[in-house]
Amino acid sequence: MNLSTTSTASRWTRRTTLALASSLLLGGAALWPATGHSQSATPTVMLPDFSELAERVGPAVVNIRTAERSRRGSARGDAAPNIEDFFRRFGIPLPDRPDQQRPGTPREDEEPQQRGVASGFILSADGFIMTNAHVVDGADEVIVTLTDKRELKAKIIGADTRTDVAVVKIEATGLPSVKIGDVTRLKVGEWVMAIGSPFGLDNTVTAGIVSAKQRDTGDYLNFIQTDVAINPGNSGGPLLNLRGEVVGINSQIYSRSGGFMGISFAIPIDDAMRVADQLRTNGRVIRGRIGVQIAPVTKEVAESIGLGKPAGALVQSVEKDGPADKAGIEAGDIIVKVDGKAVERSGDLPRSIGATKPGSKAQLQLFRRGALREVAVTVGEFEADRPTKRAQAEPGAAPVAKSALGLTVADLGDAQKKELRIRGGVRVESVDGPAARAGLREGDVILSLDNAEVADSKQFTALAAKAEKARAVSVLVRRGEWVNYFVIRPTR
Repeated sequence: MNLSTTSTASRWTRRTTLALASSLLLGGAALWPATGHSQSATPTVMLPDFSELAERVGPAVVNIRTAERSRRGSARGDAAPNIEDFFRRFGIPLPDRPDQQRPGTPREDEEPQQRGVASGFILSADGFIMTNAHVVDGADEVIVTLTDKRELKAKIIGADTRTDVAVVKIEATGLPSVKIGDVTRLKVGEWVMAIGSPFGLDNTVTAGIVSAKQRDTGDYLNFIQTDVAINPGNSGGPLLNLRGEVVGINSQIYSRSGGFMGISFAIPIDDAMRVADQLRTNGRVIRGRIGVQIAPVTKEVAESIGLGKPAGALVQSVEKDGPADKAGIEAGDIIVKVDGKAVERSGDLPRSIGATKPGSKAQLQLFRRGALREVAVTVGEFEADRPTKRAQAEPGAAPVAKSALGLTVADLGDAQKKELRIRGGVRVESVDGPAARAGLREGDVILSLDNAEVADSKQFTALAAKAEKARAVSVLVRRGEWVNYFVIRPTR
């Protein structure tokens, strides 16, 4: 067969393959005969056409270019901007530069050098733009490029790293703006579209479906998971539904290789707008706090302490003289409701409290040693965490004999109890067997055993002796400033 014949055959093959693929996408009516039904009754499946949507919303999506002044010996000074943004966001280390090149201070005599390219979208006709906080973090200059090719310097109005939301402002009027959608109407399996500048390629459109909602990957956010292709430069761009409404801000991907692998995450637009409103009003986000460190409640712990289902937030530590401390909340409590709303997962608590205005009261329902109780807390304003302390046994205290649980304990001194702000408890001197398998270790302080408070080593020994050898035993343990439950399964 000569070249001409091969080409003709290849073209015929391609046409046939395309026709087959098209018929399959359209329900198979074109090529497959009906079996027991008329061809006219065969349902037609149509894929969405994103062209009108892209044309309508595209002008409200902008390219954001950031720059910073060179820092003496910066290990990133000559990194390609898109690659640097990519590495910074997704945790991939940049190659080290020679030892003499170390981070320093900005060089005032040099012009800002381009650092990264990202995306954003116009919130209002007067030039307010939303993007990711990590896009503008550390930037000395922010340049916004509109679809009409105008380049304008932007002022950073505010950025919130905890939600990764930022608002910048350009001096312009009559700008096209996006329409904000209702995230509560968004459904898993629904088509969505992203517009952004991956690798600096302006107004690139990608599409996919909502893979999941309420992905708990952050302290203050539940993310929207999609399979929309997101790459470096897409950060800060809008995620749109088929009505052309913004339902999220493209922010993160899950990747083992550093590239897109079919899983991307977007910040829900309702959460982002609440943050943006505060940034525009105050320049920062004001969050409520009650002064506790929390952890999830596992199924095993919930069953062992009589809670039932694994829900709520386990209080691991309580800040001294903080709002929770003043309200009587203790380490080991499980917060199951805030203002009557159930805390299904531990991450629900910081979101609920964070959204509460400082100075107002919140009604909390607690589970403590087998019983529910109500507590009113005056919410404070968010601040940094406190350092931890390590427990020490009372000087001269003789360790008691090892229990069946595999623990040797000693009493705590009054001064140590006062420092740790606990009424009782015993310090773990050595651990092996069932307790070691459960994760306990030397220096831990045992506060309760099977929902019974432990005052001293004598009481601990008595409680441990009563524990059924064939039953799991719940132990509330203080480790530094943290408290957690451990479930010990004695050897049968």
